[in-house]
Amino acid sequence: VQLQASGGGLVQAGGSLRLSCAASGRTASTYGMGWFLQAPGKEREFVAAFTWSGSTSYYADSVKGRFTISGDNNKNTLSLQMNNLKPEDTAVYYCAARRTINWSGAYWGQGTLVTVSS
Repeated sequence: VQLQASGGGLVQAGGSLRLSCAASGRTASTYGMGWFLQAPGKEREFVAAFTWSGSTSYYADSVKGRFTISGDNNKNTLSLQMNNLKPEDTAVYYCAARRTINWSGAYWGQGTLVTVSS
């Protein structure tokens, strides 16, 4: 599975961005997809996930109520609508596709940079 993330950029605090992730290859074998972020000098952390079965969504507490994840039924597009962005949201955002209920052995995209200015 190959993943291509896009949509990052520079935005002022309180603004919005929409990230997209295009998946190709054996996407039918995936359990779901998600977004992670990595801020400078910090470890990668979970943002949101979407499972194909039941279209279930999960969010980190820090983004609940501000971010919305969605995916298409063909399992080849994942989006992350980010509203009310804060400077602490600044990071490289990665999309990932998992084959099982956990993220070990997941496929990763190249990342897209989101910068939120105060």
